[in-house]
Amino acid sequence: MERFVYTEHALEMLARREIAEEWVERVIAKPEVIQGDKRDVRVLHFLGKVPEREGRVLRVIYNWRANPNWVVTAYFDRSMRGLL
Repeated sequence: MERFVYTEHALEMLARREIAEEWVERVIAKPEVIQGDKRDVRVLHFLGKVPEREGRVLRVIYNWRANPNWVVTAYFDRSMRGLL
């Protein structure tokens, strides 16, 4: 897996949303879907189901052009429910 860091914002959101870093790292390592960001070419969206949360879809916003790469934020994406 590529080396990356969490932004301060990402760490705050993971804590607030009760998202484990392990889940984020799993989605980055083996995403079910990767989408480009509509506004920023430096950012990708990695999506994957989290079995520990009833299969909810975790969306990880990831800056792949930063060195090291950054996890910008992550959240459970309700709009993807049933689509993965």
